[in-house]
Amino acid sequence: MRRRTALVTGASRGIGAAIAVALARQGVGVVGIHYAADAAAAQAVAREVERHGAAPVVLQADFSEGAAAAASLADAWRKEVQRHGLGGTDVLVSNAGINGAQALDELTGDVVGRVLTVNLAVPLMLLHHLSPHLSEGARVIGVSSGYARIAAPTHVAYSAAKAGLEAAFTAVAVELGKRSITVNTVRPGVIDTDINAEWIDEPGAREAVAAESALGRVGQPRDVADIVAFLAGESSRWITGQSLDATGGVRL
Repeated sequence: MRRRTALVTGASRGIGAAIAVALARQGVGVVGIHYAADAAAAQAVAREVERHGAAPVVLQADFSEGAAAAASLADAWRKEVQRHGLGGTDVLVSNAGINGAQALDELTGDVVGRVLTVNLAVPLMLLHHLSPHLSEGARVIGVSSGYARIAAPTHVAYSAAKAGLEAAFTAVAVELGKRSITVNTVRPGVIDTDINAEWIDEPGAREAVAAESALGRVGQPRDVADIVAFLAGESSRWITGQSLDATGGVRL
């Protein structure tokens, strides 16, 4: 069986790290682990990926630098795939993102610009650069947010960016479908990761989050990673242009 390749952006921690490990566990042969700043965390994920039998490829790019970061990451990834003697990208997971929580009356141009750049513009440009490199029957998966479905007045720019990511990925699903490539997004809710560490352990916070979920608990990174791994596999071949809710049933 041909070795498969997967590039996961924002894979040095949280959901992205769990996705990289889940894909290695699924049998993907070469897993690209993209990170922005924390090289040590990325190397730790690489060791875990290797433990599951995959060859890790660690790649750095700061998405806040804009379109140039997308071009450089795509180029570096293509070279690594070639170095491993493989032909293309079988799985692309756009997970990298930043929060930038602000309400309408707090918005600043700098925050809006940075949130839209990191969460929407660069992922879209990365897909643009890698689309010719995608294998026949590849899987493209974007990590969106439950805020694309649920009103989040404290996260205006972030919500806009994630809703835009969903719309953009749906738009390209038809074109890429001509090559049997599926394109989908996943909407996590609040997940127990270090990005939420500043507030999730405040008194009553976990209980409040769990109470909003139909399943009655706070989500874990693997809860989302396993959904992404399903979309990355053969069993999801007839799903495209969709956004899968991965909030545990928040506000149903």
